[in-house]
Amino acid sequence: MYAVIRTGGKQYRVAENDVIRVERLTGDAGEEVSLGDVLAIGGDDGALTIGSPTVGGASVSATVLEQARADKITVFKKKRRQNYRRKKGHRQDLTVLRITGISAAGQKAAKKAAKPKAEAKAAPAAEPAAESKASEE
Repeated sequence: MYAVIRTGGKQYRVAENDVIRVERLTGDAGEEVSLGDVLAIGGDDGALTIGSPTVGGASVSATVLEQARADKITVFKKKRRQNYRRKKGHRQDLTVLRITGISAAGQKAAKKAAKPKAEAKAAPAAEPAAESKASEE
């Protein structure tokens, strides 16, 4: 089973026991965090549930492994012939997560909700046909 989650303005495809680096989340090493922005859930059988925009009731649980920082990037601006040069550095704060579980509660609820609607539509259509046959005789 896998899920597509959104955190820090980015989307990640995760499965159980995956280790990912996301933008800074609150929490110390060893704490459990829950990611509720689940955009899609896919099963081992090939079934895919896509949310609009998120899958209701679904969540991904993860353990914080460490709070880290990314490599430094250099931001350099220059305008030629204007004696304008600016050099800055940036290091993004990151959280390293290990995915511990994917809860697909929304996927099961969606299947149950779809069946009664189909039965409800089929039942009223059958009744008028039976009434019209009775009135003909």
